[in-house]
Amino acid sequence: MSSVREIPTAHTPPGGYGTEMPPPVLADCTDPLVAGAPDLRGTWRVIEAESDGAALPDDHPVRSHFERIEQAGDRVVVTGGGVVHDMVADGTNENGLDDVMVHDFTTPLVVAASYEDGVLVMRPRDLPGVEVKRWLDGDHLMWSYHTLFTTRMERIDEPNSGTSSSQ
Repeated sequence: MSSVREIPTAHTPPGGYGTEMPPPVLADCTDPLVAGAPDLRGTWRVIEAESDGAALPDDHPVRSHFERIEQAGDRVVVTGGGVVHDMVADGTNENGLDDVMVHDFTTPLVVAASYEDGVLVMRPRDLPGVEVKRWLDGDHLMWSYHTLFTTRMERIDEPNSGTSSSQ
């Protein structure tokens, strides 16, 4: 089995990955999660979404979102919506996410990621004050995208597998 440091960093392919989620990045890694990291591993789909306390309409794009989260050591890979966001959760831009934004698959995105009080917090370098957070609420994954929206997600694969490519 490989260590997180031996597995090359994954990136979003040009134009996004399309309709088929790519294979897991950390599938062969057995490094235990770092202390303080919530176990967010799995494939998740949105079951509720709101903005400013009001439910988002059923046809809002975030309502059909699903994603796979992989974790090993201090590394996190979030794959969904056409992007593969691979990062080290150590609070630095240097080791954090260096990829592209989901809205056009070309705009550069550099993000510092860290685990804070059981929450994965991502702070984009060029968007001061913006935070994207993921945490567990019982059996659900919560995803807060700054002030834009908050979702509740349910797991659609086996608990803790995080490597399923189920859609």
